Amino acid sequence: MWDFKVGQALGLMLKTMPFILFRLAVYFGVALAYVLMTGVGAGVGWGIGGFGDAGFRAASTFWGGVVGFGIVGAIMYVLREYLLYMVKAGHIAVLVELLDGKPLPEGRGQISHASVVVKERFGQASLLFGVDQLIKGVLRAITGLVRGVFRLLPIPGAQQFLRLIQLFLRIAVGFIDEVILAYCIRTRSDNAWASSRDALVLYGQNAKPMFKNAAWLALIVYGLSFVIFLIMLAPAALVAYLIPGGWSATGVIVALLFAWSVKVAVLEPFAVTCMMQAYFKTIEGQQPDPEWDAKLERLSGKFRQLKGHAGGSQTPAPTEGAAATPERSSGT
Repeated sequence: MWDFKVGQALGLMLKTMPFILFRLAVYFGVALAYVLMTGVGAGVGWGIGGFGDAGFRAASTFWGGVVGFGIVGAIMYVLREYLLYMVKAGHIAVLVELLDGKPLPEGRGQISHASVVVKERFGQASLLFGVDQLIKGVLRAITGLVRGVFRLLPIPGAQQFLRLIQLFLRIAVGFIDEVILAYCIRTRSDNAWASSRDALVLYGQNAKPMFKNAAWLALIVYGLSFVIFLIMLAPAALVAYLIPGGWSATGVIVALLFAWSVKVAVLEPFAVTCMMQAYFKTIEGQQPDPEWDAKLERLSGKFRQLKGHAGGSQTPAPTEGAAATPERSSGT
């Protein structure tokens, strides 16, 4: 049915509990910042609205909340490289080592250890962010190819079906780009561009089983996210009541924020761990196929950029495990 082990993935979540708690602190902090700044903005707007009639007060309260929400959104945009570098990539680093049976330091040592591993592979946060953006661009090209195939199928109601496929593909890609980063860490390459290129080619030549696993995980993760959203509605309604001049949608927005924080802090690393299991199992013993390399080069400008950074040439890498994978001094 699928190529990952749920029990093992849950066990790895427990073993990386310091990172899970770290992620919960970060993303719940983000959610609270959104709620608080929205409340502050709405309060300021409500105060300004006192200079006008009831309609003016309602409008100023609404736009005050929007401005508060937007301020946090802008800050999050600035911090996106840090979140990828310290939170997501760091967690991936310790998960990769645990999957390969390597011992890890306990307690908060996990976080500092992961920071060292990520720096060895990627150096600065800007490099990791640049690699991640190119990976996402190539994955979008692969999913575009899949969408093109479905457009050609003579299926009744094909447009509605295609919209569902597009939604699923966006969800699936959200799990896979971090798996590509996991491959970069696992192969111990000192050329992140080259290892990302190899990982994308391996993914492309195994797209069918990877999409199958992503489909199951999308159902699991988003089903659980909906349940969490329903649970969060009660406390969110209380928060909405406390916001000055609160409007009916506030409780739903707050519940969505809290559900999102649980999803990215707990459910996403679980999904990424499962996808890592499936990916490493699927590509075991394989080498990047030059035909898929050429296909991706034709299909995606982002892949051509990635190859340019890597040095352009194809360097197959064994994929049977990090312990058996030799160091690669370059991507050429």
